[in-house]
Amino acid sequence: MIEKLKIIDCDVHNSLRSYRDLLPYLAEPWRTRVEQAGLGLMFSGYYTPVGVGRKDAVPPGGGAVGSDPDFVAKQLLDPYNVEYGILTSNLFSISVGHDPDFAAALSSAYNDYMLEAWVGKNSRYKGSLLVSFLDPQLAAREIDRLGPHPGIVQVVMSSATRMPLGQRFYHPIYEAAARHGLPIAIHPGAEGAGQSNPPSAAGYPTWYIEWHTNLSQNFMAQLTSIICEGVFEKFPGLKFVFIEGGIAWLPHLMWRLDKNYTALRSQVPWLKKMPSAYIRDHCYFTTQPIEEPDNPKHLKAIFEMFDAEHVLMYSSDYPHWDFDAPDQILRWLAPEAREKIFYANAKKLYNL
Repeated sequence: MIEKLKIIDCDVHNSLRSYRDLLPYLAEPWRTRVEQAGLGLMFSGYYTPVGVGRKDAVPPGGGAVGSDPDFVAKQLLDPYNVEYGILTSNLFSISVGHDPDFAAALSSAYNDYMLEAWVGKNSRYKGSLLVSFLDPQLAAREIDRLGPHPGIVQVVMSSATRMPLGQRFYHPIYEAAARHGLPIAIHPGAEGAGQSNPPSAAGYPTWYIEWHTNLSQNFMAQLTSIICEGVFEKFPGLKFVFIEGGIAWLPHLMWRLDKNYTALRSQVPWLKKMPSAYIRDHCYFTTQPIEEPDNPKHLKAIFEMFDAEHVLMYSSDYPHWDFDAPDQILRWLAPEAREKIFYANAKKLYNL
């Protein structure tokens, strides 16, 4: 029965109640800066008529949605039989600012807060180690500091960048993650903000609906860069998780990249196999926001094209407006495939 299936939710957005939650974890001069001016994060600025959070996800005591670990457990973990919720934060904008030292300080403070206030309070929460890639050496230092913590299961950073994520600038982060056996997750939210590139290949759109739809373009570019720059040849044990970027585009990208590789492989001589093979061996993708056509057979065919049963993992995106409840999506999946996508793939990847 769908209702009895154990779940691992790979995208649970835990929020701060207030920026003041981070003050006890900040050293000077960052503590005074935050106390006087807040976090100073940059956002894309696109207005959404439905807001960002679910209206029913506001904690009983008030505050931001997703800011009360007990209420999140009551609203998400308990009713949906979620064995583990992978915390992904809401602070991806730290990587599109201009001060690498401040960004690193914020990431460290958040990580300490998350481990104490969330993971330390409920063993069903597992943490994603938030890093800023403005200074990869500082990010690597943070991974070495907390990567061995049993409550940490991956490294997470923004998918909004000023240069593609495969480039050697970022490799100290990947080396550190590989050293600790942690996957790298990328997550959208800051595209078009600060010093990041425009949120679409054509530039800056007008409306949030365009911004949100175009996120897949960025994920396609990042995945192509990671493959072509040889990240998985350099770090053969490294895995990547692509969160909240869609999935229906994946077969097209695999086919096009393989086709181009057959003629242009001299440009990337470090690749030892077809690009699609690296994707199948090293990359995972999360379900939300799932593209569900009117005819389920069409999505089923796409799933078969990229072997979804082995590379796809369930995510709810709680507590955001487009939350996907596990008992409402992909109901047509065979029981074996459902068990892998909603539970077993994540359990294996995260060693849970």
